[in-house]
Amino acid sequence: MNSFRFYIRGIKFWIILLCLVFYAGRPINATSQDRLVIVSPHWEGIKYEFAKGFNDYYFSETGRLAKIEWMDVGGTSEIIRFIKSEFTRTPSSIGIDIMFGGGSDPFIELNHMNLLEPYKLPSELLVKLPKEVGGYPIYDPEYRWYGATMAGFGIIYNKKVVEMVNLALPKTWEDLTKPSLFSWVGAADPRKSGSAHMPFEIILQVYGWDKGWQIITALGANSRGFSNSGSQVPKDVTSGEVAYGMVIDFYAWAQINAVGRDLIGYTMPDNLTILNPDGISILKGAPNKLVAQAFLRYLFSESGQRLWMQIPGSPGGPEKYHLNRFTVLPHLYDQIDPDLTSVTFNPFNWESTFVYNAEVGTARRLIVDDLIGVFLIDTHAALQKRWLHAIQEGNLEQILPTLSSMPITEEESLILSSSWRDQAFRNRTLLSWNKIASEKYKMKTNIWSSPRLLIFSGSGFFLVGIVAYLWRLKKRNR
Repeated sequence: MNSFRFYIRGIKFWIILLCLVFYAGRPINATSQDRLVIVSPHWEGIKYEFAKGFNDYYFSETGRLAKIEWMDVGGTSEIIRFIKSEFTRTPSSIGIDIMFGGGSDPFIELNHMNLLEPYKLPSELLVKLPKEVGGYPIYDPEYRWYGATMAGFGIIYNKKVVEMVNLALPKTWEDLTKPSLFSWVGAADPRKSGSAHMPFEIILQVYGWDKGWQIITALGANSRGFSNSGSQVPKDVTSGEVAYGMVIDFYAWAQINAVGRDLIGYTMPDNLTILNPDGISILKGAPNKLVAQAFLRYLFSESGQRLWMQIPGSPGGPEKYHLNRFTVLPHLYDQIDPDLTSVTFNPFNWESTFVYNAEVGTARRLIVDDLIGVFLIDTHAALQKRWLHAIQEGNLEQILPTLSSMPITEEESLILSSSWRDQAFRNRTLLSWNKIASEKYKMKTNIWSSPRLLIFSGSGFFLVGIVAYLWRLKKRNR
């Protein structure tokens, strides 16, 4: 009997030992990880800081860890196309919990399509969140999307280049259309960058459809080219490739923080621009809805909002990266020491009489982008040639209305928006627009535009001089 008990105790010992080995090194109460899938156009710094901050918050709230899976499918436009395509394939859920970033227009559009999941923040958080800033809503009244931060749109410029080339400091969008700025302006393709789209739509709403397209066309003709990313424009300004660029504010502040205010300037044209909420929303059928709701609670808490504007290493600030963004909590602008923030002013004290129409901007977003693509970007070389010829002839004012005329009116742009998701219809329309652009920029070949007139240019005289010298030298050696 004693030997049997000894045998049983031996078995228990080995079972306990195996359990201890199996669980060795595993943290108590945190053995499981909850999952969260986020699609976002945000850069790595934002992803790093909010993933780290949320994990600390989530563990303190639940005693569990949360693993965030960041999906990168491109810029805002690519993300919207991806989400629509996936919901067409699987209407109930696409396996993604949150869309984070990309302005506000995409969220308004997705909301109209009933692809967003409502979530009302707890009252203690919601009461601190203003309903609007500068006439623009910060969150949806049905709580389907929220502005996680805000962004302004303006003009970045290289002070040294402007001074060296004797150019003017920019104050308005129209300043970028001056003939003296030919090839000195930087811009990005709005079809690929959400931040690049907004200045164009702002110009159309500030100046009206016809005048707005005149400014956009002249600005496009003055552009050296159109980059694929909105972040490339301020880099080109800093390097001196261009003197001016249309840019979202945090890209400008990043360059200012990197090289200093003595080199780089940034202005937001008075009454000619907006502060735009940068949205976040839980997507319909989110597989990890409770974790997604916790992420929103963290994002709009004081600890989450401090990450946007404080400098790295400051108490309560980000660990590694300057995020250079506005907080949507007004009281933090008074609480945070100005020496500990990378943001230069309080947007809730910023005044503007211009009120942006988000519904209109959202409805015609893709059409405006395609008009810019066809008439400014894909035909940029022809546009520049026509523009430069008009500068030399001194008839810009006479030719600009013709150059900037669009094949549709403002009313038609809103009507067409309902059919623009039909790819066959869109392709047929783009084809017809390409033909119009080709005819518009085509210059009749004559003696004054012929390449043979190279001899009348400065380089032509130099070439003639060399030929004459060689001819004389050959004659002398005979």
